[in-house]
Amino acid sequence: MADTFNYRIDHHGSLVRPAELLAARAQGDPEALHTAETEAVKEVVTFQRKLRSTVVTDGDFLREDFRSAVFDAVSGFRRTGEETADGLARWVAEALPKANHPLAADSASKLADLTWIAPKVSLPSPAYLAATTFAPELAASGGPSSARELGEALAEIINAEIELLVSRGVRLIQLNNPLLLAHTATEPAAVGALSFEDALAVEALAVRLDARPEGVRVGVCPGWAAPAAVDRSKAERLYGEIPADRWILPYDKGTAAEVDLLKAMPEDRDVCLGVVDATVPELEGIDEVMARIDAAAEVKDLEDMAISPSRGFADLAVRPLLSTEEQRLKLVLVETLARYCWGNEF
Repeated sequence: MADTFNYRIDHHGSLVRPAELLAARAQGDPEALHTAETEAVKEVVTFQRKLRSTVVTDGDFLREDFRSAVFDAVSGFRRTGEETADGLARWVAEALPKANHPLAADSASKLADLTWIAPKVSLPSPAYLAATTFAPELAASGGPSSARELGEALAEIINAEIELLVSRGVRLIQLNNPLLLAHTATEPAAVGALSFEDALAVEALAVRLDARPEGVRVGVCPGWAAPAAVDRSKAERLYGEIPADRWILPYDKGTAAEVDLLKAMPEDRDVCLGVVDATVPELEGIDEVMARIDAAAEVKDLEDMAISPSRGFADLAVRPLLSTEEQRLKLVLVETLARYCWGNEF
C-alpha cells in the first residue's frame, strides 16, 4: 500500500494571479514586481491554509506559464515570437540545455518559511519540453541532434532540481506532461517530437531518486484529459516504466477511459484523482462526484488515493480558467469531498 495520507487534498500548483500582480508584471519595474510577488505569495499561502489544503504552492505566481521554471533558468532555448496551437509562447532548443541557477528551489525555500504545511512544487517534465521545443532544422547549426538527446539532457537538469528541492524541504513534486496520455490512446494522436519509447525513457531518468526521505513523493501528471479510448497495455507501460510515486489523473468526466487509466495502475502507486472540473464555474454535486469516487474505490484502494481539481487554474498567468472566487469554491468542494472520503483524520 502506498503512503499518501499526508497529501489527500492536492491541487496542480498554478492558481489565479491577483490583478495587482499582473499589473506589476505588465509595468516591467523589477522592484515593484518583486514587492507584488512577495505579497501575493504570502496571501496565497494563507488562502491555502484556510482551505485546509494538505499541500501549499506559491501558485506559480513568479512565472509566466507552467514551463517558465525551466525557460527562466536554463540556457539553450529561444523564444520565437510565435504561439503554439494551445496559445503558449513557442520556444525552440538552439543548443543542449544548461541550468544557470536553480529552477524553483530558491523560491521553494522561501515558501517553506511561510508555512508548516508541506510545500509542493510543479515543474514541466523533460519529455514534454523536448517534444515541444526540438527543432530538427537547428541540428546542423549546433542544436540538439534529436529530441531524445534533448530530453535526456533536460532529464538530468530536472532530476538534479528534484534532489535540490527535497534537500530544501519540499515534500511533493509534480512533473507535468500534457502529452503523455495521448500516447495511451487507441487512435493516433499528436504527441510532439518524441516517440512513446523515448518519452518513457526520458521521464524515467528525471524521476529516479537513489533515496527518498520519509514523506517525499514525486508525481507525474500525464495530461489534463483522458483520451477517447485507452489502450490498457500502453497505460501499463506508462506506469511500469516511469517509477513515479504518484500519478495525477483526470477523473472529472466519469468516462470509461478515465476508469481504464485507473485499472492499469499498479497496486503500489498513489493516485490523485482530478475529480472536479477546473475549466467551468459550475460546481459539481457532492453525490455525483462521490459516485465516481466510489467507482474508483472498487478498482483502487481508497487509502492510496488523493483528490484535486482536474488541472491548474492558470497554467498561463494571463489566461486564468476561472475567476478567483470560482477557483475558491472549487477548492472548497475538493476539501469537502476529501472529508466525505476520509473523515477528519488527515
